[in-house]
Amino acid sequence: MLLTDRIYMFFVYLFLFIALILVIYPMAYIVSASISDPQAVNSGEMWLFPKGITWIGYEAIFENQQIWRGYWNTIVYTVLGTLINLAVTLPVAYALSRKDFYGRTFLTNFMLVTMFVSGGLIPTYLLMKNLGFLDTIWAMIIPGAASVYNIIVTRTFFQSSIPRELEEAAIIDGASDITLFFKIILPLSTPIIAVMALYYGVGHWNGFFNALIYLSDRSKYPLQMVLREILVLNDLSSTGTPETMTTSMAELAYSRQQLSEVIKYGVMIVSSAPVIMVYPFLQKYFVKGVMIGSLKG
Repeated sequence: MLLTDRIYMFFVYLFLFIALILVIYPMAYIVSASISDPQAVNSGEMWLFPKGITWIGYEAIFENQQIWRGYWNTIVYTVLGTLINLAVTLPVAYALSRKDFYGRTFLTNFMLVTMFVSGGLIPTYLLMKNLGFLDTIWAMIIPGAASVYNIIVTRTFFQSSIPRELEEAAIIDGASDITLFFKIILPLSTPIIAVMALYYGVGHWNGFFNALIYLSDRSKYPLQMVLREILVLNDLSSTGTPETMTTSMAELAYSRQQLSEVIKYGVMIVSSAPVIMVYPFLQKYFVKGVMIGSLKG
C-alpha cells in the first residue's frame, strides 16, 4: 500500500473513531444518568459511568399512570396510522408506476406541488374542526395518511425492481389488476414495505405536533406529549415514590428538583426503547429498500 493510501486510511479511521465517540458518549451518559443517584447527576460527579446506582427514577416513571396511558395511545396511533399509511401509499405508488395508467404524469406533478405549497395551519385546523376530528384519534392519523416523498420512493421501487414482463405474463394468464397487486406485486415488495412501515411508524411514534394542535383531552395524549410536559414544562405532578414523599414542603420541593433530572433521562430511555428494539429486525430491509428505491430508475 502506498504511503498516501496509508495516510488516507489513517484519517478515515480517525474520523470514524471520533464519530463513534460522539454517538456513543451521549447514549452512555443518558443510560448512566437514568440509574445514578440524583445528587451525583445534578452536581456533575457522574460524567460517564453510573454513580450510586438507584432505580428511583424508573420507579417514579412506571408509577406515573399518565405515561402508561400515553404509551398505550401512542401504540394505537402508530399501529393504526402505519396500516392506513401503507394502505394509501402502496396502491397509489403502484398505480403511478404503471405506464398504461392514463394521467400519471399530471397526477405525479400535482402531488409534487404539495411538497412545496401547503394550505397552512389555520385552514387545516378549520378543516379538521369542520370534519369533527378535534379531540379524536383521527386527528392523529388522517392529516398524515400519505407522504408524497414516500409515494415517489415506492413508485421508483416498483418501476426498477418489478419486471414489467412478469406483470404482462400474469395479465395474459387472466389475472386482474387487484389479483396482480395483492398476489404478485406485494409479495415481491417486502423491502420497500418494511422501509415504509419503519418511516411511517417512527414518524407516528415521535409525532407530537398534531396532538399539540388538535387534542385538548389529556386522556388522548400520545407519549411524546406526556414527555413534553415532563421534559419541557417540568410537570412531575403525577410522579412520585415513597422515598421522595416527605412531611416538609421544603424537603418535598428539593426532592422533586433532584429527582426531575433523573426522570428526564429515564423517560428518554423509555420512549426510545421500542424503536431501538424494532430497528435491528428491519435493518436489512431498510438498507436494501432505500438503495433500490432511491438510486435506481
